[in-house]
Amino acid sequence: MKFSTNIKCDGCIATVGPVLDKAVGPAHWQVDLSNPQRILTVDTQAVSAAQIQQVLREVGYQADEIAVA
Repeated sequence: MKFSTNIKCDGCIATVGPVLDKAVGPAHWQVDLSNPQRILTVDTQAVSAAQIQQVLREVGYQADEIAVA
């Protein structure tokens, strides 16, 4: 799954890291800070896109799912 986010910096990653680690595991997500859309990639089938969006909302971040062709 891929999401456009408002994660801007390493400080933001430090905030979302613990909740994403708990939700999907530390080796199953990454954020591309060099991309203007700050793409969050989640590599797991264990949770839904809605669940990812919810855990990010809980710590003050937004994630909009990107359709992957």
